[in-house]
Amino acid sequence: MLAVTGDRVKTPAIMIQGTGSNVGKSLIVAGLCRLFADRGLVVHPFKPQNMSNNAAVTWDGGEIGRAQALQAQGCRVRPSVHMNPVLLKPETDTGAQVIVQGKRYGTMRAREYGKQKEALLPKVMESFSIVSSKADLVIVEGAGSPAEINLRAGDIANMGFAEAADLPVLLCADIDRGGVIASVVGTHAVLDPQEQLRIRGFLINRFRGDPGLFDQGMHEIEARTGWQGLGVVPWFADAARLPAEDALGLADGFGGDGVKIVVPVTSRIANFDDLDPLRLEPGVVLELIRPGEPLPGDADIVLLPGSKSTVGDLAFFRAQGWDIDLKAHQRRGGHILGICGGYQMLGGTISDPDGMEGPSGTVEGLGFLDVETVLTREKSTVAATGTHVASGAPVSGYEIHIGNTTGPDCENPMMRLDGDRADGAVSPDGLVSGTYVHGLFTNDAFRAAYLRTFGASTGLAYDRSIDRILDDLAAHLEQSLDVEKVLEIARDR
Repeated sequence: MLAVTGDRVKTPAIMIQGTGSNVGKSLIVAGLCRLFADRGLVVHPFKPQNMSNNAAVTWDGGEIGRAQALQAQGCRVRPSVHMNPVLLKPETDTGAQVIVQGKRYGTMRAREYGKQKEALLPKVMESFSIVSSKADLVIVEGAGSPAEINLRAGDIANMGFAEAADLPVLLCADIDRGGVIASVVGTHAVLDPQEQLRIRGFLINRFRGDPGLFDQGMHEIEARTGWQGLGVVPWFADAARLPAEDALGLADGFGGDGVKIVVPVTSRIANFDDLDPLRLEPGVVLELIRPGEPLPGDADIVLLPGSKSTVGDLAFFRAQGWDIDLKAHQRRGGHILGICGGYQMLGGTISDPDGMEGPSGTVEGLGFLDVETVLTREKSTVAATGTHVASGAPVSGYEIHIGNTTGPDCENPMMRLDGDRADGAVSPDGLVSGTYVHGLFTNDAFRAAYLRTFGASTGLAYDRSIDRILDDLAAHLEQSLDVEKVLEIARDR
């Protein structure tokens, strides 16, 4: 299974790059991971640099992009920090928290990171070596597009990494956007000759209708680029049921009927995969409230999700008038649930003495829970197991936050974790709850117990449903792509 070049032994590997962001690279990689894993290969995913506030905690105690955790599930392996060694988590329009090999490296503005990213290449290559040493095949995902040649200097996400690791590349393009021929041919036109040669083929994604209707388009692209067409992937509707990589992929639920849960979408919403099981639950109507829209008066539950910038999102929340809507919701006897950053917002104050999210100081919270939060430099990224106090249902998930929350309502915790550690808080009337634990609703028993208090019927086996969709995605790709050629290219490094 290993190719030998000189004194080096290379694990077969291939990189999927795109003509742009959100062309479907993440799911193509996830589907290929499942496809080749089902053939008996030990497959691992890898993404050198990701930008997403939807993170997952790994078994080795760090954080990676949620898409790589899904790809690891496709491979049937545990996610590791080395599968996504550099993760950028935007905190403002111009700056992001930088995570390196699972741990917080610092907060940088875009220009500052541009000067630093080349220095991170040794860490990226170290992680790639670790991942490769444990696999028969590594499927690598690029970020954005190699056509962004203004970002080529010091690049570690696309061609810069492909050249450093000596990887063959497949280019993925999204026909549903329109202009797909121009996007592929245009990418070819702006790449250096050496980079053009590194791309060994292309695929067309998200075709609606008869793929044969694009035969002439494939021939035109092949003639103008010299790249081999490896297939046209038809639209895969169930992709919408898989966890989204970034907030652009957020969508309402799938037409459930029952308890109505509304979620205000803040500017720095994070770890929004907490919503995915609720989106799929037939006994739930999940509605996302966009900026400028009021919180509806008929909600049963208002869920405040995680945030990458709690203080900033609190100001954003108030700017929409949602604080007023939330008070009216409470007066009507509605329930409120805050998760992580949403939990912190529900308290009386949020203090940031070290300026972790901006100028140091203390801001007033929404005041629905009698708790106070102090943001700290130390970041908690741990797996968590325990019990939901109200129902006794078992829970498992993960914590990924900065800050400690204390106060009288913490004496009535929402969870008991890791033996008897209290987590979260519940108001005296039981209408408002908060927790630091992400991933709660992936627990079928907890989700059923929680929703049953609102009269909702449940029956979703969430993890099994995701696994089934990955199986279907793998079959979908096998029918539409020349997967034997993909494997041949990966082995011919």
